[in-house]
Amino acid sequence: MSDEEKRDPIDRMTDAYERMLERVDGMLELAEKSTLPTLRRSIDHAREKAVELNELTREEAEKLATYVERDMQEAARFLVETGAEIREWWQFDVQLIEQRLLDMFASVADKTRLELEKLADQAREASRYHTGEVTGPGTLICEGCGKEIHFHKAGRIPPCPGCQGTGFTRQTTIDAT
Repeated sequence: MSDEEKRDPIDRMTDAYERMLERVDGMLELAEKSTLPTLRRSIDHAREKAVELNELTREEAEKLATYVERDMQEAARFLVETGAEIREWWQFDVQLIEQRLLDMFASVADKTRLELEKLADQAREASRYHTGEVTGPGTLICEGCGKEIHFHKAGRIPPCPGCQGTGFTRQTTIDAT
């Protein structure tokens, strides 16, 4: 068993989520010099790279690719509907988020804004988050009791600490207070 396989599965998946997001950002960086690939192709490439480098199993890479795409679609929906900045999507002090992750998310969101606008309609349907999935930074709201769970970096979604619910939505409204 390799050292990577011996690591805590949650730590391994959250680290892999961030590496996958880095690869998507890298693909979009390269694309600025030629034709812009779709977000899906960039995510597919990042997924295949994670499998090729034995960072993840095929199944794990498929799950994480789905999570990265979901988070980018949700960010796009927020940007399109509100016209706000990505910093407001996270709903808490950006100082708490690692600058590298903020830069990657902002970069991917900016470079793919037109494509993500098209995906925003689809995101409305697929914007549910579930216990056991991995998500990026932000605040999730329990669909059962309304309790907030804050993620300051990528992490696995636990059951709701208030009601043990397993369904969540991302908080995207800007507080007026």
